[in-house]
Amino acid sequence: MYFIEVIIPLSLSKTFTYKVSEKEYFFLKKGMRVAVPFGKNKVYTALVIDLHQNSPILYEPKEIHEIIDEKPIVNEIQIKHWFWIASYYMCSIGDVYRGAMPSALLLESETIITQKKDIEVDEKELTDDEFLIFEALQHQSSLKIQDVIGILNKKTVLPIIQQLISKEVVSLHEEIQEVYKPKLVKYIRLHPFFEKEEELISLLDSQKSEKRKKIILAFFQLKAQESKPISVKQLLEYSNISQSVLKVLIENNVFEEYAIQMDRVNFEENQLDKKLVLSKFQETAFNQIENQFKEKEVCLLHGVTASGKTEIYIKLIEKFIDDGKQILYLLPEIALTTQLVTRLTEYFGNKVAVFHSKYSNNERVEVWQNVLKSSETAQIVIGARSALFLPFSNLGFIIVDEEHEQTFKQQDPAPRYHARDSAIVLANSFDAKILLGSATPSIETYHNCLSGKYGLVNLKERYSNVPLPEIELIDLKDNYFRKKMNGHFSFSLIEKITEALSNGEQVILFQNRRGFSPVLECLTCGHIPQCPQCDVSLTYHKIKNQLRCHYCGYSIAKPSNCHQCSSLDLETKGFGTEQIELELKSLFPEKNIKRMDQDTTRGKFSFEKIIDGFKNREIDILVGTQMLAKGLDFDNVSLVGILNADNMLYFPDFRAFERSFQMITQVAGRSGRAEKRGKVIIQTYNPLHNIIQQVTNNDYDGMFKEQLYERKIYNYPPYCRMIKLTLKHRDFEKVKDGSFWLYQVLKQNLNIPVLGPEEPAVSRIRNEYIRTIIIKIPNDNSLQGTKKTIQKILNSFDMVSQYRAIKVVVNVDNY
Repeated sequence: MYFIEVIIPLSLSKTFTYKVSEKEYFFLKKGMRVAVPFGKNKVYTALVIDLHQNSPILYEPKEIHEIIDEKPIVNEIQIKHWFWIASYYMCSIGDVYRGAMPSALLLESETIITQKKDIEVDEKELTDDEFLIFEALQHQSSLKIQDVIGILNKKTVLPIIQQLISKEVVSLHEEIQEVYKPKLVKYIRLHPFFEKEEELISLLDSQKSEKRKKIILAFFQLKAQESKPISVKQLLEYSNISQSVLKVLIENNVFEEYAIQMDRVNFEENQLDKKLVLSKFQETAFNQIENQFKEKEVCLLHGVTASGKTEIYIKLIEKFIDDGKQILYLLPEIALTTQLVTRLTEYFGNKVAVFHSKYSNNERVEVWQNVLKSSETAQIVIGARSALFLPFSNLGFIIVDEEHEQTFKQQDPAPRYHARDSAIVLANSFDAKILLGSATPSIETYHNCLSGKYGLVNLKERYSNVPLPEIELIDLKDNYFRKKMNGHFSFSLIEKITEALSNGEQVILFQNRRGFSPVLECLTCGHIPQCPQCDVSLTYHKIKNQLRCHYCGYSIAKPSNCHQCSSLDLETKGFGTEQIELELKSLFPEKNIKRMDQDTTRGKFSFEKIIDGFKNREIDILVGTQMLAKGLDFDNVSLVGILNADNMLYFPDFRAFERSFQMITQVAGRSGRAEKRGKVIIQTYNPLHNIIQQVTNNDYDGMFKEQLYERKIYNYPPYCRMIKLTLKHRDFEKVKDGSFWLYQVLKQNLNIPVLGPEEPAVSRIRNEYIRTIIIKIPNDNSLQGTKKTIQKILNSFDMVSQYRAIKVVVNVDNY
């Protein structure tokens, strides 16, 4: 008896055992995919993680359907890393497997409907809808559920299909569909017969059509110009002749058409013959990093904004490439990859590959396969946090740029991992080096450096000795009182924008809230339209003239009168990027103003369009949310305006001050990155606030010491680990009772602080009520032991029949 152990891409913590034949057993290897039956009639793509001869005791193992791969597509280091993520972040291995693989490699079964053979069907007994399906099956051998929905123009089609099954007209079966299709480029070559000179001359003489003659001559002209194969597209563009003419020549065996498999993304043309020269300060930092790597695996590069950290990264990458190693470059925002790819491909050309969710399924599969076979076309992988899951086999160096960013932490769905921390564990598996880079490091990372766990290298000078921007604070309270405001702009900010634009310079304005206005209020009765599914007010989007919920996507047209009292007196309160954009257009009608937020960057190339437009100086003023706060490098920006710095400060989170300092400093750092000193205007109601003052004086150490002192008093990270449990259910009373039951049991069994159960600020999302419990695990307690106890309590919670329906989400290191 031969068996395999597999992971299934469902939220299941167990692995499953399936039966295989002796031949399959000796063919299969760990990391290969197999199609397996699961449940009543579903088929899933499972991943083989072990082969053995031990029959399971609790169930009769099923046989696999088929083997999908000829060789492993996942390696053993990856599988080990996935199990670590599942264990540390308290999620199921099935969740990690589903989150790690590109969806094109996770084939799922599709229900196929076929007509039963040798069955006499009385068409009179069929209803109109049933007859339409039966008729469609006369013209094609099978239908999918999606096809039936299209034929009947109905969403609920399963009852109709069920009726046809009971009448024994059709049958169902599950079928695996291969999703990924390689990109094939058509190329053209001359038939070997015409390679002799006399045959070629007679061929040209025999051609009566001038167009055919022209296309043959164009082929030879292209061949003389370059030694590479000539593609069909290239030949047609060069000769300016239609495809039908070429088709006739192929049919007459003058040309032969053939296809070559190509990568969908190619950076070969970007490569320039550039040599990188570091400044004196960069050279010193580079040497210090190399020295730190001799003793420590992890090093932090703490460099002020515009100090030229990217050049140091490139120099380090060159060193690891010469050693034949793979490099992973992690970024917090997809927007940053756009600019970085341009910079890296100038030095490394096609050795650079990009992996993130804006790329298509097929493009991601190609990067996966190139990394798997250690191809030169994916020696350097740039990506967002999901790039961490790629099948590296020779990883030598990981860069985590802007390591302080909260977007490195996955929130939903599971696995809720932190890319920076998981990258450090992955680097350890390969004995690779890891460099963390930031102008405003997270308090945990900086604390690890000062305690000697990580290496630390400081870079305190901006590139070319450009001074840090001059920061000016505007007191909004005073300016509103003295009537020195135009909309949401102080006179001082308008004056500085006008000055910058008249000098041919560009301006960035930051407001960390999208939409036109977060609140639409009735001035008669005070009613504010709320989302019916979430406990939040609807945000007004003026361009689409609708109110929209930013949690669940619910939207309605903007009402003309109040829904409560029918008053026409409605007014917007607060402001977002959309309102700032419209105000700017009325203040500077001749200037090109663009907005960069989640609403304007939905398309695949939307980031590129905005960033390239701004880089090429086509855009004068760029308004945006936190997307433009970090890492972007524009040399013509002389002014940055922060329209309301208080939004971030007064937020119910122990990291609010740290994040505000990081965000404002990063936004300010976009200014004055070339020869001229930049200017930053911060509008605030509280200019004397500690954080605002620390930003103004660029006092990271002061902020770090103050925050660390408070964290020690109140026992927050880095002095403890935090686990957040979120309970969700549609029944308010049930989730309230369940959260109290869980809190009491946790309190009795854990001799550590357990806080809650608490209603969060937004206590209902998508009609589910929410309660949270926070568990603080002090550093001297066993983390693994505490997690095991918590997991046992959660398992027993699941056993209580009245609480089984409550969804519990576990979030480890919720920061």
